Amino acid sequence: MLRRIVFMGTPEFAVPALRALHGEGHTVVAVFTQPDRPAGRGRRLTPPPVKIAALELGLPIWQPNSLRSLEVLDFLRGEKLDAVVVAAYAHLLPPAILAAPRFGCKNIHASLLPKYRGGAPVHWAIVNGEDSTGVTIMQMAAGLDTGDIIEQRAIPITPEDTCGTLTVKLSLLGAELILRVLALPDAGEAKRVTQAHELMSMARTVRKSDGLINWSVTAKEINALVRGMHPWPGAFTRWRGETLGILATRLTAGGPALPPGAILYREGRLWVGCRDNSVELLKVLPAGKRPMSALDFYRGYLSRCADAIFY
Repeated sequence: MLRRIVFMGTPEFAVPALRALHGEGHTVVAVFTQPDRPAGRGRRLTPPPVKIAALELGLPIWQPNSLRSLEVLDFLRGEKLDAVVVAAYAHLLPPAILAAPRFGCKNIHASLLPKYRGGAPVHWAIVNGEDSTGVTIMQMAAGLDTGDIIEQRAIPITPEDTCGTLTVKLSLLGAELILRVLALPDAGEAKRVTQAHELMSMARTVRKSDGLINWSVTAKEINALVRGMHPWPGAFTRWRGETLGILATRLTAGGPALPPGAILYREGRLWVGCRDNSVELLKVLPAGKRPMSALDFYRGYLSRCADAIFY
């Protein structure tokens, strides 16, 4: 069953859903996304991934700074929409917009609600050591990720998953599930289930400082932080007064016992001490340099240093 919809989203996570909806034959009346922002070293004005995809698909684009203008509301009310589909748009929708489409507004959220409401559910699911996560298609309500659950599916978090790889998996799953919901005769109205609000947890927006490694915690916690903060904002430590990005680590049984932050090179491998043993360092990013293997970092920097300790 084809629908008349408006799509709202901004980052790469939202792109597979937009492409799937368009490819399925739904009428995407317009795509709403965040305004272009300065990015990169040159701070050049850069369009968000959803805008790039919408341009490729030839879809009308809106980039309002606010959804509370009469122009936006009049447009949405006048288009006789079946639904608004939202995926990581980064705006709360006002009540008037929530009520505008025939079947309301459907949100693609990258967690198993009510766990990990908020803007960074993938980051925190990995950092907190969860074994699984998933996607929820939710009927949007006035609160932050508080609406009824329509569809939900879990996937495992593998030991190799980073925030980047897991986000890709969840974006593809979200595209699949939103197509399933919109194909229902009532666009999922009959399937709605109230969230168990007492079980909720929050996934606040990640800050750069969240990537700072505390070498006094366990190897498992450090490895989870490195994976959960990759590729952004990135895990890091301090060495000789500068920031050293920690891009990849590995948990290995039988690693050497070292004090927290102490570094040991042994037989072509680099280890850093933590609370319960040590964690193996695989890839780093020295300040002002390109990413390099831990072995190259040892050869180029640590092998001639007496103060081989992170803090």
